Amino acid sequence: MNGLSAEARRAELARARERFNAGAYWEAHEALETVWRSIIREDDGAARVWQGLIQAAAALLHQGRGNRHGVTTVGTAALEKLAGPQHPAVEFETVRFRAQLARALAGEGNPPRLEFRTHD
Repeated sequence: MNGLSAEARRAELARARERFNAGAYWEAHEALETVWRSIIREDDGAARVWQGLIQAAAALLHQGRGNRHGVTTVGTAALEKLAGPQHPAVEFETVRFRAQLARALAGEGNPPRLEFRTHD
C-alpha cells in the first residue's frame, strides 16, 4: 500500500485507538500496520516507532493469551523501538505509553492506553 490520504490515515488512527483501548489488540495491530505500511519507505524514524506500537499490541495480545515467551520477545522489541523522545510524525503519545507498557508487561499495572498527543 502506498500512502494513505489524510482522511484515511485519520480513520485508521481513530480505529487503532478505539480497538487498542478496548483491549482488541489484534484489530488495533491491523489498523496500526495499515499506517506503518503507508510510510515504511520513509526514513525519518517514524516507521520504527509505528512498528513499536504494532509490537506493543502484539505483546499485550500474547499476555492475554498467557504466552510468556511472546510477551518477553515481542514486548522487548516494542520497548526498544519506542525508546527515546516523542517522534513529531507520530500522532500518538509514546513516552508515557512506553513507561506504562513496560509496567504492564512486567505484570505491575494496567495496559497503557493509546492516546493522541497534544501539540505544544
